[in-house]
Amino acid sequence: MNKNPELPTGNAAEIVTEVHGHVGLITLNRPKALNALSLPMIRSLTKCLLAWRDAPTVHAVAIRGTGKPGPFGAFCAGGDIRFFHQAALAGNDELEQFFTEEYALNHLIHDYPKPYIAFMDGIVMGGGMGISQGAQIRIVTERTRMAMPETNIGLFPDVGGGYFLSRCPGHSGEWLALTGEIVGAGLALELGLADACFETAQLASAWAALGSSDFDREGAVDQWLALFSNAEAEDPNAHTAQIDHHFAKHSVSAIVHSLEADESAWAQHTAHTLRRRSPLMLHVVLAQIRRARHMTLADDLRMERDMIHHCFHPRHLNLGDAQSEAVEGIRALAVDKDNTPHWNPTRIEQVEPSMVTPFFGSPWTPQTHPLRDLG
Repeated sequence: MNKNPELPTGNAAEIVTEVHGHVGLITLNRPKALNALSLPMIRSLTKCLLAWRDAPTVHAVAIRGTGKPGPFGAFCAGGDIRFFHQAALAGNDELEQFFTEEYALNHLIHDYPKPYIAFMDGIVMGGGMGISQGAQIRIVTERTRMAMPETNIGLFPDVGGGYFLSRCPGHSGEWLALTGEIVGAGLALELGLADACFETAQLASAWAALGSSDFDREGAVDQWLALFSNAEAEDPNAHTAQIDHHFAKHSVSAIVHSLEADESAWAQHTAHTLRRRSPLMLHVVLAQIRRARHMTLADDLRMERDMIHHCFHPRHLNLGDAQSEAVEGIRALAVDKDNTPHWNPTRIEQVEPSMVTPFFGSPWTPQTHPLRDLG
């Protein structure tokens, strides 16, 4: 097992990389932050994947997280939102760099020419979805807790979320994007957000077996999967018909009013959840998902790069950077932890189209866009 000398290794490194046999192995190693992605982690991952993409001796790549119980204890809770908050208030240009480089990494993974295998154990949220949804093999377990919860902090499901959520069956993508609900292994498989389910007790053996597998040989991925993917996932969500009925409505207001008129416990819970999210960003997110349904991944990521710029620089709302929904949402959830964000506007019914449309206007020309080279 050979450590990669060009990347940080050891217990203090935020990612650990090694090559076992002909497989490049990546362990996210920031357990105290649930492996939330930092800018150095994004840069190290990109550097590693580019090197292994071009290395003839590396035939496949696998990635896992780590946590208090050890390897596979958690995958990745997203981006480092505390950094987002601090950087936004300080006017730190690394915030812009973070999203440009993260989205480029997401695209690299989706387009990776070699098998890329994501062990999505434990928490898989936000940026964790960005570095796993493009994988050829997405493995979940009975401990998987998957979500795109960005509307809870005044943001939107980025990292290609518009692309992969909009391709979920029916209108489940709108449901996941707007509510940020957490789903387990069974529903992840049902919605096309995972490919196989392993028992957590088998993860270490599956990881170790990668090094003795010849992924350059046809059928090797399927053979490796067949050895370990015999776990039974939980039952799929029983509310598919309700999701499609309510979340097919033409607007956020119509969705919420439809839910509130439905006396079932699920509909009432869902309506209550939406009433707690950022009203402005709910409208933005619904437009995002429905636009992205007809986009390539590269075009979706360019759109999301435009959107994230406006999230932290809400000039079109005549607001300063410190007054954005994102800064307020992160403050309430992760900084002051009072869980009482002061959204502006305060109600879904108060959001005007003129507040939403500018999120989709690019501050760059096609020639100067930071993601112009994607695709």
